[in-house]
Amino acid sequence: MKPKDFLMKPKIDFAFKEIMANEKARIGFLSAILKLKPSDIKKTMLLNTNLRRIHENEKQGILDVRILMNDDAEIDIEIQLSALNVWADRSLFYLSKIYTEQIEPTQNYNIFKKCVSVSILDFKLFKENEEFYSCFHIWEDNRHTLYTDKMEFHIIELPKLPEELKEDASDILLWAKFINAETKEEFDMLANKNEYINSAYEQLQVISQDKQKQMEYTARMKAVLDYNQSIFEAKQEGLAQGREEGIKNLIITLKSIEMEEKSIITQIVNLYQIPYEKAQQYFKKYF
Repeated sequence: MKPKDFLMKPKIDFAFKEIMANEKARIGFLSAILKLKPSDIKKTMLLNTNLRRIHENEKQGILDVRILMNDDAEIDIEIQLSALNVWADRSLFYLSKIYTEQIEPTQNYNIFKKCVSVSILDFKLFKENEEFYSCFHIWEDNRHTLYTDKMEFHIIELPKLPEELKEDASDILLWAKFINAETKEEFDMLANKNEYINSAYEQLQVISQDKQKQMEYTARMKAVLDYNQSIFEAKQEGLAQGREEGIKNLIITLKSIEMEEKSIITQIVNLYQIPYEKAQQYFKKYF
């Protein structure tokens, strides 16, 4: 049983989706991202989504939040906790699917509504800069003329968030800090700064004490941790295989120039930082 002061982490996508079920929190988050006044958002509606996989061989599905705005613009919000260097290609692929699914064979192209992708990433996608928030449109390279406003991409990189908040912190930064928060003190401070975040915090407190949702949250966390562990083990296995192949090639090369056994073993120890006995075993295996 979870303690009464237990709070889910909003950056676990299951928890974030449950928070977005609160209409006031949903409107506050979207107004911050889209740079609109909350009063300009007349209505939002959550669309039904399931844990989806774009490709059949994927180990981890993406639990996304899809929202239909009052002007029929569709917003797709995704949280990705594991580093994925092809994230830009992936988000473009999925938003393109949402865009093209709007039209039927008998309809004209003027039916297309705006589609917006919001990616909340727990890794650095753009390593060349330290800005935590980026917004992309389709522009002409030289004149910066907007080609179309029908597709838009927003990226929040949580590891780039500043530790301290200034008094004039933007709403986007406040929401990003809320999503990344883990302690009651952090949640309390952020809730006091923004009434919409306060609604999100209240929703978080409710779902965190719901036994059924606790089970679903725990299952989702386990899936994320299992996925991360499998990736880590695959990398370690690859590194081990690569190291052994490197040692094998080193032994063959040094033997070809008639280096003595003891010198070869010493080279292996120094280059690969392994015990002398282990280096001897490799020498005997590949001599």
